[in-house]
Amino acid sequence: MKSFDILFEKAKTGNPRKLIIAAAEDDNVLLSVKDAVQNKIIEPIFVGDREKITKLSDEIQFDITRYNIIDETNPAKSAVIAVNEVRNGNAQILMKGYVQTADFLRAILNKEFGLRSSDLLSHIGIFEIPAYHKLIALTDAAQNIAPDLNEKVTIIKNAINVFHRLGNSNPKVALLAAVESVNPKMQATIDAATITMMNKRGQIKGCIIDGPLAFDNAVSKESAEHKGIVSEVAGDVDLLVAPDIEAGNVLYKSFTYFGGGTVAAVVLGATVPIVLTSRSDSDRSKLSSIALAACFE
Repeated sequence: MKSFDILFEKAKTGNPRKLIIAAAEDDNVLLSVKDAVQNKIIEPIFVGDREKITKLSDEIQFDITRYNIIDETNPAKSAVIAVNEVRNGNAQILMKGYVQTADFLRAILNKEFGLRSSDLLSHIGIFEIPAYHKLIALTDAAQNIAPDLNEKVTIIKNAINVFHRLGNSNPKVALLAAVESVNPKMQATIDAATITMMNKRGQIKGCIIDGPLAFDNAVSKESAEHKGIVSEVAGDVDLLVAPDIEAGNVLYKSFTYFGGGTVAAVVLGATVPIVLTSRSDSDRSKLSSIALAACFE
């Protein structure tokens, strides 16, 4: 995949997906939803303060009169309602609006009526970066703080499923660390080597995994060859796996702020994709995130 054009093409196939926004009284979110509607990617359902939603929509010239608005002035309750609508099959994508992330996730993870489908939720960002020859993904830069070995395996499986849905049946995965050799004092290298062997033994399927790999060797074949590293992944990686949230978050923001990258990001591990856009995200990033979520259907 060379650019996000593929995401948009796939997202526009078939009928627009039903996207439900929890606490939709957020001008930033409404703008991204307006964009997605104009691109015929989604059909929105709004949950939140009807008066505020209507006022904000009028201000951005977004005609929402034909769409369903479920009136609820309490943001935390809006999240619960949105989750229930998804459970009842009325929406295929869930989006966070003007609600605290903790309240939003609490509704998703509720054991009685939540949306959890895997062992844990994880975040994936897919980047369009001028300096790289194709789209490149990063996980997990926003959800899991210090994942252990088993959690890393789940994070990888969640991400691999995205590539399969996008038509890449065997993505190349690099497990990032500071060095390429296993160092007992560096847990990231131990985990990476273990997961690489799990992949070689068929315990993790549908991808090619290599690690530990430092970032330069993961993205540059020339750098890897210079260091004598023989790898199917080096220089042609599709998915970077961060050892922890600090490394992932720094790399994520480096891609966007210094690398000139545009990102499409969703939260995985629920029964539907979850869109959490940031106010600092570019308009193209917000639209691309919704398009990525729409590709799951």
